[in-house]
Amino acid sequence: MAGSTTYEFDGEKGRIFVRNWTNDGATFVVLLIHGYGEHAGRYQHVADALVAIGATVYAPDHQAHGKSEGTMALIEDMEIPVTDSHTVAERARAEHPGLPLVVVGHSMGGVIATRFVQRFPGEAAALVLSGPVVGGNPGFEMLLDLDPIPEIPIDPATLSRDPAVGEAYAADPLVYHGPFRRETLQALLDAVHAIADGPDFGDLPTLWIHGTHDQLVPYDVTKPVIERIGGTALEQIAYEDAEHEIFNETNRAEVLADMTSFLQRVLAP
Repeated sequence: MAGSTTYEFDGEKGRIFVRNWTNDGATFVVLLIHGYGEHAGRYQHVADALVAIGATVYAPDHQAHGKSEGTMALIEDMEIPVTDSHTVAERARAEHPGLPLVVVGHSMGGVIATRFVQRFPGEAAALVLSGPVVGGNPGFEMLLDLDPIPEIPIDPATLSRDPAVGEAYAADPLVYHGPFRRETLQALLDAVHAIADGPDFGDLPTLWIHGTHDQLVPYDVTKPVIERIGGTALEQIAYEDAEHEIFNETNRAEVLADMTSFLQRVLAP
């Protein structure tokens, strides 16, 4: 298991907590961006796989998530965690000068990662998007039309075919277990529109990975958007019958191997 250190900094809206899975022999830096309602601590096994191939991994808990400050799961502007993530990347590059930066984003973190590379072109050497909400979600948009929004939290059973994943998620005190917040849903939808209006990824090596049975971020809704913005170096893998958290799916070893193989290939000298 890769060892880690932590630090905090003053983000755009309060203190931000960051984990750094360290690697004395690092050959590249990873900015790992988690999804809605969760926290970076759930990604130890992902960090282990990345450290094993030469990464040092920096992973902030977003504003209002995990150990960072804010009202749980309340983000009024998705550009705030994008800017905070960029602050983390700047520190990572300063601590590891000359090493290429890889951005990995899951779900809402995929939206943040996408806006990161759109706002800061040329800074990332590679991008990995896992179940990104870049095409939105018709169900989320329907919730915004309701007043009040029904108190329906994320169903842990929709995360993975492995029931232990849902059980651990439900028992995790750092995970937000309440209903969707209107402000966060609107901020997410605004970011989806910004992505559609923004530039494509050009020649940035990009891997899009997604479960075909993803009930939170439908594969068929995401696919046309990814293919429109993915640029000339887009690669994609769809995992048949997999749910939303493909890094936690029953075939997680395959998913992690696909990601690490991609990174080793595109980062090779």
